[in-house]
Amino acid sequence: MDDRADDAGEAELNDRTCIVTRTAQPPEHLIRFVRGPDGAVVPDLRRRLPGRGAHVALSRASVDEAVRRKLFGRALKAEVLAAPDLGQMVDGLLAKSALGSLGLARKAGQLVTGATKTEAAVRTGRALLLVQASDAAADGLRKLDQARRAAAASRSEPAIAALRLFTADELGLALGGGNVIHAAILAGDAGSAAAKRMAALDKYRGESPGPVSGDAPFGRGETATAKLNDTGAPSERRSGQDEGRGIDPAQEAEA
Repeated sequence: MDDRADDAGEAELNDRTCIVTRTAQPPEHLIRFVRGPDGAVVPDLRRRLPGRGAHVALSRASVDEAVRRKLFGRALKAEVLAAPDLGQMVDGLLAKSALGSLGLARKAGQLVTGATKTEAAVRTGRALLLVQASDAAADGLRKLDQARRAAAASRSEPAIAALRLFTADELGLALGGGNVIHAAILAGDAGSAAAKRMAALDKYRGESPGPVSGDAPFGRGETATAKLNDTGAPSERRSGQDEGRGIDPAQEAEA
């Protein structure tokens, strides 16, 4: 067989194979890395950088393992330097992308903030994804969780996902200032993009084993991105604070 055909077949396999788990996955479930001009391993989240790529599952644990086992050099067929904090670097890039997409969704009118507007969006079925601050107070979380489940029951659908990946300050900075404790992402191109990027960050951090769709819109019923605990409540990412000492909804900016 022609060597070039072998190389092409290997490249096609690598495009869909995690170098850590050796399992074939669709591109949206993988992070692409390339060798930079200085030999450093560079994450290519948009999958646009030139050169040979190495793919790792969308998981912080997988990226850390690839660094520990020095798998990037073998996959990229070159001498490379993978920074010890590469996993944290990827987390920062995914977080920046997610926060930026929330801002774009708000500008497009596809994101609402504040407990009242968020609850209305959830109850009327307009919300694709519920976004809550990691330092939110327990009473506000409980009220919206009830609304989320009631809306799902009324439509005989699974409840939409609820993610808690950022603090109120982080959400406020991304969305134009003020405390943002509760927000709902609505349907539309910008809203779907924001939901996908939030889900990707959630999956990377290990909160969810579910798929992140790169083709189909992130719609009602796609709750795989919110891992369920034994009670069926979403296991949201927290900041480590006691929920009872979270931010009061009265302090929240609403838009």
